[in-house]
Order: sequence, then structure tokens, then C-alpha cells
Amino acid sequence: MSTFLTVPLTDAEAAAAAGSVVVALIFSLVFYVIGCLGLMGIFTKAGQPGWAAFVPIYNTIVLLQVVGRPLWWFLLLLVPGVNVVALIIIMHDLSKSFGHDAGFTVGLVLLSVVFTWILWLGSSTYRGPAAAAAGSTQRPSYA
Repeated sequence: MSTFLTVPLTDAEAAAAAGSVVVALIFSLVFYVIGCLGLMGIFTKAGQPGWAAFVPIYNTIVLLQVVGRPLWWFLLLLVPGVNVVALIIIMHDLSKSFGHDAGFTVGLVLLSVVFTWILWLGSSTYRGPAAAAAGSTQRPSYA
């Protein structure tokens, strides 16, 4: 015999629980779309397909292409602790790709949805992948 007491739910309690789940799913979907709209605008400005923002893993791959990071950086985003540093670097590259500085990077890290919408709806223009441009510059030879 089980030692746990089970309390039967009334029909009203079950309906309230189901209603709460439905409301939570609707809010989650609305916030997902709001977040993806900013990415869609960024992708469109960068010459990538806008629909890619709504596909969960593919949007990260496209974002890496936009900022000029290699595909293996996706694996860095899967490692706990490392993912935070990698995300900050990716956001800084995104900021530089649109001609902004470190202050805008702080905004992208702390208020991603707001600042992606600023990149999308503002006067920022895509200037090319910042990470690829930084990696291709030739350093002076001190020999």
C-alpha cells in the first residue's frame, strides 16, 4: 500500500490547471515570435533568409554566418560556462558587424530582444561579418 496521500482533483481544479497550461503556452509562443522577429530583421539586412530566424537550431547557425564565426562555434554554445563567454563574443561580433561598439554589445547581452529590434528597425546597416574581417587583417611583422 502506498504511503502517499492522493487528493482527488475536482473538475474545476483540473480545468483551471489545463487553462493555466494553455495560457502559458500562448505566452511562450508570443514571446518566441517577438524574439525571432528581431533576428529575422537582422538576417534580412545581412542578406540571409528571414524565415531562418524561426527555426530553432538553424537560426544559431545562420547567426554564426552573419557574424563570421566558424560552424564549430555552435559546439561551444553547448558547453556550460563556455557558452556564456562564446555568446558574449558572438554578440560583440554582431554589434561590430552593424557598426556599433562595446556599449551596444552590453545592450545585446542584457536586453537581447530590445537591441535586436533596434538593429532591425533602426538605421543600422550590415557592414559584413566582423569576426571574419578581424581574422583576415594582416598583422605587422616585427622581424
